[in-house]
Amino acid sequence: MQQSPRSAAISQEAVADNLRPRGSNQTGMRQFNERVVLQAIRLHGSLPKADLARLTTLSTQTVALIIARLHDDGLVMKLEPLRGKIGQPSVPIALRPDGAFSIGVKIGRRSLDVLLLDFANTVRMRYSEAYAFPAPDTVFQAIAEQVRAMQAALAPDLRSRILGIGVAAPLSLDSWQELMGVAPAQGSSWRQLDIARRIEADTGLPVMFAKDTAAACVAELVAGRGRSIKSFLYLFVDTFIGGGLVIDSNLYAGLHGNAGAIGSLPVGVAAPGGGAPAQLLSTASLLGLERLYQAAGLDPAAAYDERATQAPWAEYSVRWASQAAGAIAMVVTSASCMLDPEGVIVDGSCSRALLELLMAALGEALERYNWEGVQRPPVHAGIIGSDARALGGALLPLYANFAPDPELFLKLEA
Repeated sequence: MQQSPRSAAISQEAVADNLRPRGSNQTGMRQFNERVVLQAIRLHGSLPKADLARLTTLSTQTVALIIARLHDDGLVMKLEPLRGKIGQPSVPIALRPDGAFSIGVKIGRRSLDVLLLDFANTVRMRYSEAYAFPAPDTVFQAIAEQVRAMQAALAPDLRSRILGIGVAAPLSLDSWQELMGVAPAQGSSWRQLDIARRIEADTGLPVMFAKDTAAACVAELVAGRGRSIKSFLYLFVDTFIGGGLVIDSNLYAGLHGNAGAIGSLPVGVAAPGGGAPAQLLSTASLLGLERLYQAAGLDPAAAYDERATQAPWAEYSVRWASQAAGAIAMVVTSASCMLDPEGVIVDGSCSRALLELLMAALGEALERYNWEGVQRPPVHAGIIGSDARALGGALLPLYANFAPDPELFLKLEA
């Protein structure tokens, strides 16, 4: 059974207001305070000890002791002193990239991604494989092989610093089989699998699991525009469109882990005797763009690369973007009335050019709605892109081990 759960435009002041870590000078708080300092460096970049003390509200002496311990543990490093100012030169403290590692895995309906993330959130290695639909044995074998390759690529003394694997995958790979054109036996092969435990057995590393769009939302929250927006609705356009919901800088999963599952939202009114209206995923997913290409005799894989906005694919992309944007605009309007979010973030596994096309069409579609009595939220393009799900997965072990509030991510697991 499957488990449930940088942009220069982002001001440092906004990040500080939304995600500022605060320590405690009380005794018995050593590990928490260490995590607070690490989180401050992660969010704000390299900082001298005095600035870290001001930011975390810890005493300068406490910060000095913490930095000494973290340095001895190989988690932080001292940069070149900053000279040219009055007084003693200050020494910025930065995260040591080799301090820890995590592996992120994304199992999607069209592709597999595996990446190695270091402590400074830099992707060191990457593997991608495309397919029509994932076959369990093939996917698990590829994951095990890539994990071994990533371990071998690190120096022997660094391999023990791999904290674990974070897996991002749809909650129900066997759902919407008819829409995908997948034989029932193919889809059902995932039904009884415990993905995390299988990968754990194959690799010998601890594994955490999150819904794929929730993991993508985590990546945007931690490393993207979400750092400066407290509450937002997140949409990720992939083979199927999905999403997440962030409230007060925390990912809200809901009772069954489906909060923000916008793909299942109806895009019409159910009339008596008329049958159920279509869901958003049948209208605003890249699967629909694939089918437009196929009908025109074009390579459907172009929906996921730069060809989407080039001839002869471009005219079909424009048609798809207009249709998808109309449906997404309906969802944004409904969410604004129900949730009143500070903003909406839209990202996807498509090219940045296709995302720009969709965003322009979405802006036009939103203009057609009546906003009387409700505030129209700003809609932003996400900045993480196709790596969002695997990156969000890789962040799970890192934050579970080093964040002041690991529950932000641990609660994603059912």
